[in-house]
Amino acid sequence: MENSTIPRMPLETFATDNYQQPLLNVEHYPVDSQYFVIQNRDTYPIKDYISPHRRKFYKIFHMTRGTGVLTIGLHRYEMRRNEIAFLHPDEIMSWQTTSAETGGHFCLIHPNYFGLEADHVLQLFRQFPNFETDKAVIQLTDEQSATINGYFETMHREDRGNSDDKKQAILLKLQMLLLESRRAGKNLMRTKASEGYSYIYRFLSLLESSFQVQERDSYVKLKTAAEFADQLHVHPNYLNSLVRNQTGKTLREHIQDRLIHEAKSLLVQTDWGINEISDGLGFSGQAAFTSLFKKKALVSPSEFRRNAAVSTHI
Repeated sequence: MENSTIPRMPLETFATDNYQQPLLNVEHYPVDSQYFVIQNRDTYPIKDYISPHRRKFYKIFHMTRGTGVLTIGLHRYEMRRNEIAFLHPDEIMSWQTTSAETGGHFCLIHPNYFGLEADHVLQLFRQFPNFETDKAVIQLTDEQSATINGYFETMHREDRGNSDDKKQAILLKLQMLLLESRRAGKNLMRTKASEGYSYIYRFLSLLESSFQVQERDSYVKLKTAAEFADQLHVHPNYLNSLVRNQTGKTLREHIQDRLIHEAKSLLVQTDWGINEISDGLGFSGQAAFTSLFKKKALVSPSEFRRNAAVSTHI
């Protein structure tokens, strides 16, 4: 197994005070997720959620009906039918549905999906301007929306088929999707996210920057909740209250959850020993690491690794 570069794992984190609904689900991308995922909203309804920093997936979603509020970074978009959004892996984003139902498709594309034979398509993604947070949503005409919906339907069908060349068909439709969206070129107006969301966004960035465990001799230099609050120039009680009111969890619980997600990544993606992972994550010893892991994951680190080895399909 590769052990030189560790994928950034999802962050158990916070919803904003930007919405009427006080609690939003945190949507995680599993450590054993496939490199390409596509779903139809008719069979995979959208939920109100916040998606963590550094997901390692590009996400594209197209709305054919319904409305909702999308926040990417510090930009807020009020979306409706005939619009398409492009989400970069390194951005914090959240969603709240504001209609009775929604329709359309979404897909997740890991950079490794492209491979050497389709590196030119990966370069198109990296250079596509609408993966920038201030240009993330495009308005489409009825005709353009119908065309893009057709691309999604074809990719959905190919992904579930058995053709030897289905990946080539999907890559072709992804390129056509980018081209059609670029031709539309009408960016949706955005507004600034709330002050409360900006605190959460900055906290997420600070917390995520603490997790740079990429080699055996690298260590997490994790701060306390009070230290994070000090960096944000707010009182710890205020930051803790903001997070707890919106998510039902304290700062300490969220920090612990982030540690456990990093541990899961290391257990699945490396061959490091349990003691090496414990040291890298800053625990005082393997016993303390195992105790917290079992409390949060309900299994021991060793058992989690064995189960992942059986079920993983990366």
